[in-house]
Amino acid sequence: MKRNLSLWLGLLAFALLPALSEVPKSKVHGHVTNPTGAPESKGTITFVGVERAASGPGMHAITSDAGVFTVVDGEYSGEVPPGMYKIVFRSPGMSHDKEVDHIDNVQVVSGKDNQIDDDMSRKEFVDNMSADQKRQLEEFRKKNAEALKTNAIVKNLNADIGTVNQDNKDADNAAVLAAQALGAGATKTDIEVKTGEIKAAKYGEIETLMLKDTAAKPDAAILWILLGQAQVNIASVKGDAQKYAEAETNLKKGLEVDAAKKPLPSNQGLAYSCLGEIYARTSKIPEANDAYDAAAKAFPAGAAGYYKNEAVILSNLGNADASVVAADKAIAVDPTLAIAYYLKGQGLIQKATIDPATGKMILPPGCAEAYQKYLDLDPNGKFASDVKGILAEATQTHSTTFGNDKTKKKK
Repeated sequence: MKRNLSLWLGLLAFALLPALSEVPKSKVHGHVTNPTGAPESKGTITFVGVERAASGPGMHAITSDAGVFTVVDGEYSGEVPPGMYKIVFRSPGMSHDKEVDHIDNVQVVSGKDNQIDDDMSRKEFVDNMSADQKRQLEEFRKKNAEALKTNAIVKNLNADIGTVNQDNKDADNAAVLAAQALGAGATKTDIEVKTGEIKAAKYGEIETLMLKDTAAKPDAAILWILLGQAQVNIASVKGDAQKYAEAETNLKKGLEVDAAKKPLPSNQGLAYSCLGEIYARTSKIPEANDAYDAAAKAFPAGAAGYYKNEAVILSNLGNADASVVAADKAIAVDPTLAIAYYLKGQGLIQKATIDPATGKMILPPGCAEAYQKYLDLDPNGKFASDVKGILAEATQTHSTTFGNDKTKKKK
């Protein structure tokens, strides 16, 4: 009987073992922050369980690791049985007998999602650092605070520049927006007035943003240049001559700031072309030519566009001779730019005469050729109908074209 009882007890103990070993685990996770306040990018967090406390002098507690979890970008997660722990942070490659930080008496509660952070910027940890480490930490914190402040400013500036880009697009599309706002019954005059209002509002918003941003970050050349560009546009729309003076000052400031660093060609091209527009609109033609030449030299990729814009402005202002010179420069840069030939024709036609015998228009040399080239490159263009009418009225109708007839067409 005794033998059977022992065997039964042994079987009972064996049967109980699996149940005792299946201890439910609880989720743990947290943030690991280094002394600077930034997330610790790498390392491990170890949950150390105390199996038996120290029982006397010279005795050590018996511990075991309940879980070792990898820190990735300041975060770790895992599962451990409920209980009291010490958590230990070690940097990558650190041996088990060393540690960067530890926190005692950390409780993991059953059935809960336990967030347990290790913040090494806490006073307790920093107080234990060496004097040299504290000095380095303080220097880093100062630099980091400045960097964070700069980053916040740059973030706001980038948002403002995004608004500027959209405002410029809306201003370019102002006539369409005006027609949509006024409806089908609007007159041409009403649309023109509304177009001017939309442009003035958009350029005014840009000016306001850039006045704020140049004050916040005066070492950013593009902000001064965008401010100057907005003021040029405001002056053009409103006929405000004072804005041209303000724009000139700010554009030159942008060029000065840009030159102090490594000059950015696109910045210089934009600034010089805006200066060229100021001089063109204020009848300073030699200065305008020099500014547009400087823009083309600084940013060759935009040269044809700069000269085309100069030709448009001078044509609208009635300076036919100067507009022809600008159009020729645009053609020299890009022989496929159809609008440049039209602008040249428009400039030359100012010198057309009327044949007293037939009453027909006599075009000056080069005018018919320029118009014909425009038609060759853009036969269905915006001005094609007008050009065909002019050539039909003229006593000289030429099909001669500039350059190579195989030139690729550009609209």
